[in-house]
Amino acid sequence: MATNDYTRDEIETGRKLFSVDWQFAAAAANLDSLPKMRGVEIAFAGRSNVGKSSLINALTSRKALARTSRTPGRTQELIFFNGGGELNLVDMPGYGYAAASKTRIAQWTDLIERYLLGRANLLRVYVLIDARHGLKDTDVPTFKVLGNAAVSYQVVLTKTDEVKAADLPKRIAEVEAGMAKYPSAFPTVLATSSETGFGLQDMRSAVARLLAERKA
Repeated sequence: MATNDYTRDEIETGRKLFSVDWQFAAAAANLDSLPKMRGVEIAFAGRSNVGKSSLINALTSRKALARTSRTPGRTQELIFFNGGGELNLVDMPGYGYAAASKTRIAQWTDLIERYLLGRANLLRVYVLIDARHGLKDTDVPTFKVLGNAAVSYQVVLTKTDEVKAADLPKRIAEVEAGMAKYPSAFPTVLATSSETGFGLQDMRSAVARLLAERKA
């Protein structure tokens, strides 16, 4: 099914999900500081500086809900946001290059792996990929960790405004073909731009569908 093939109800439910008053809920630098599980969580993963915080801000129509930075690796904790309902958003530390020590990066990696393995209410992880570059070798360990943890995940292309419109379908097809080797990955790719708003309605609708399928 195409990523934009959503019903009116799904589109409207998605709009309502993200139009509430989203607020910072918690930050966890280690397992002991993880907030108590409540409702369901969707998490945003990806290489450092891929645009996780920007996408969260765009989805929730909040300019500064999640902190953004030009410095890779600025997000050093699991950051939780809640809009008053059952859905929680989680901004995960970026992987790949980061302006931090190897020891600190190893700590983040351990935290992420333990979070993925032990978070029973984690509904899906959205793995963000820069549309300008596509899949990279640094993404593979994350796909393997997600697969080993039996966590549902889906790739989201970011920064599509920086790709020529004529080239975007080819890039989407390339990424979907590359993800076909990972059976735990959702087969279709979402394409977004936090700058122009492209694809945000689809992503909100996708989350609405995900929540509805959980209850079915």
